[in-house]
Amino acid sequence: MKLSRRSLISGALGAAVVPVSYRASLALDYPVRPARIIVGFPPGSSSDIVARVVAQSLSERLEHPFIVDNRPGASGNIAAEYVAKAEPDGYTILYTLSSNTINAVLYDNLNFDFVRDFAPVACIAQLPLVMEVNPAVPAKTVPEFIAYAKANPGKIEMASGGLGSPQHMAGELFQMLTGVQMLHVPYKGAGPALTDLVGGRTQVMFDVLAASIGFIQAGQLRPLAICSKSRSAALPDLPLLGDSVPGFEATAWHGIGVPARTPAEIVAKLNTEVNAALATPSMAAALAKLGADPAPMTPAQFATFIADDTEKWAKVVKFAHIKLD
Repeated sequence: MKLSRRSLISGALGAAVVPVSYRASLALDYPVRPARIIVGFPPGSSSDIVARVVAQSLSERLEHPFIVDNRPGASGNIAAEYVAKAEPDGYTILYTLSSNTINAVLYDNLNFDFVRDFAPVACIAQLPLVMEVNPAVPAKTVPEFIAYAKANPGKIEMASGGLGSPQHMAGELFQMLTGVQMLHVPYKGAGPALTDLVGGRTQVMFDVLAASIGFIQAGQLRPLAICSKSRSAALPDLPLLGDSVPGFEATAWHGIGVPARTPAEIVAKLNTEVNAALATPSMAAALAKLGADPAPMTPAQFATFIADDTEKWAKVVKFAHIKLD
């Protein structure tokens, strides 16, 4: 799939024009009935937890129920396809994740196009990843790890939550930018992967910091670097991976989107209310429990963010020759 940044942004923003009269009639009193936020992962997952906090806040602010509807399966593609085919009226909302931009370039046979078929509404949070190793690995810094990996090509086992997972893609990005060769070991979920990393059955992982922080604080894992653009308050002395590997940045993110052709007035209203909720202490506290940072954006900013993310992972997928059916 050949994707240009311009086409990604225009696709994310450029849904077909909806007649003004129809748009106005839909948006005038929105919402007038319950809306659903479709989550592509099971109850209890991090996306489900944050979605329920967002749903509660929107319900209170807009005085109509926003209900979480879990439709797990196929790395979130089942939920995305369902919303892509829904009426563009603001009452069926997709809880979007970084996996959506990865899936957009990873799968060749999806029945929807994440860029073309969705209008970005609001980014909710970003979750930093951390590069971490089992303490048996002799490297204590990223440069030491790179030297160690190059001295042992193909021998270091890199755990992930599965093919195409954020952990996997971050690891492939690392390999692309450093030239090291590691053996990818995919698991059925990040939990089992983390367990085996702690147990020494694998050596390195690029995981969500919130999931790993307890093992790091207990000395069961050694963090080498934060993968995001800014340092983490949880580990303020840990350097950025990008300081050692220029151009590296990998962050998991959460947001919401609606079907393309949803009236711009509804998109703007939802964006305003989500951003207002993100500014409240209760929302910040709820996100902090998951190691997430509020990330308010306008719809246009979120569209650009999605375009950049999709473009980055397209390069990684091409480099690593990854394709899923």
